[in-house]
Amino acid sequence: MVRLRTLPAALAPVILGAGAAGALGTFSLPRTLLAGGVALALQIGSNLANDYSDGVRGTDDDRTGPPRLTASGQVRPAVVKYAAFGCFALAGLLGLALLALSGQWWLVGVGIAAVAAAWFYTGGSHPYGYAGLGEVFVFVFFGLVATSGTVYVQGGLVPGWVWLSACGIGLIACSLLMVNNLRDINTDPAHGKRTLAVRLGQARARSAFVLMVRLPVLLGIAALTWARWSESRDGNALGGALILIVVAAVLALAAHRVSLPVRGGAQGRALIPALRDAGLYELVYGVVMALGLLAVTAA
Repeated sequence: MVRLRTLPAALAPVILGAGAAGALGTFSLPRTLLAGGVALALQIGSNLANDYSDGVRGTDDDRTGPPRLTASGQVRPAVVKYAAFGCFALAGLLGLALLALSGQWWLVGVGIAAVAAAWFYTGGSHPYGYAGLGEVFVFVFFGLVATSGTVYVQGGLVPGWVWLSACGIGLIACSLLMVNNLRDINTDPAHGKRTLAVRLGQARARSAFVLMVRLPVLLGIAALTWARWSESRDGNALGGALILIVVAAVLALAAHRVSLPVRGGAQGRALIPALRDAGLYELVYGVVMALGLLAVTAA
């Protein structure tokens, strides 16, 4: 399964990066589309790699979410593994095309690191996802790298306010992983999978989730304020203030909604809607922030 609920984690930072590039006057549609293709291929490949590795280890035998391809026996493990490798290969090809357009060939190393991170999350003899480090790598690759990389291959620079917004969207990507692991917090330890949720325990893991969805609102407003101060080509203070208020209201309402089931104590399969809502929230964040950056730098 490609796990549709997780795909916003791939697209949202690219959308945000495209908006930032537009605010800088360096937007390129072909490069944005290629960056989106790379991100989607990596996300789907990561999902399939996770399905394969957890399936052959037996970790998914007692899971509370939807059945997985490998664990359910619907597809032979080797087929799932080769499908993951095929997605990684596609990401590589699209990435090379993107680098050919941008000329930033040193990013080949970043791409190799991204593929390695996708595979070794649950693959290999010492998967870092089983040690509670999944959120760290998600924050780096689906937050910082995806957002700043989309901006960099279009204009060759990444201002400080881009990094702030990248941190915000990276935290939301982490919230998807956190709520997913909260759902399986009672079954993962039996298979040696000590995710961050397992290490923190129920109460603190839920608090961490709420922080992951609320802190990005503050980071987003800070990024918009910084971008307006450094990039704005006009001095319409009222217009800029109104944009910030609207963006803050939309993001705050979205963050409040997505945190309700987790704060309310939902467990097991009851957390599946929270996973969906976290993915939609990340997509909303990416779109709203992209539009906000374009607006505040033009107002």
